[in-house]
Amino acid sequence: MVTEATAKASLDDIEEAMKDVVDPELGINVVDLGLVYGMHVDDENVATIDMTLTSAACPLTDVIEDQARQALCTGPGGGLVNDVRINWVWMPPWGPDKITEDGREQLRALGFNV
Repeated sequence: MVTEATAKASLDDIEEAMKDVVDPELGINVVDLGLVYGMHVDDENVATIDMTLTSAACPLTDVIEDQARQALCTGPGGGLVNDVRINWVWMPPWGPDKITEDGREQLRALGFNV
């Protein structure tokens, strides 16, 4: 059962929820990997997330979209937002410079040299 969220979600809450969306190849969340370029919530409480992937050839867009919908649209009271749209963008291209310090620590713990 889908219930409509009553208040417009804050961008901070959306960013925090998006940390539950994990890149299936690296096992690090999309926020700390620097894949989220922008977020907007409209008056209907629908979130639009501008994001990219580590590679335009990545076949995992559906997996990440499903995880984002789960993170943002479900939970107590129906979730943070009524719906989510992912706007896949490729410019500027993603690079390791976009990874947050938390993301770098997680990658180092996995054995990556970043």
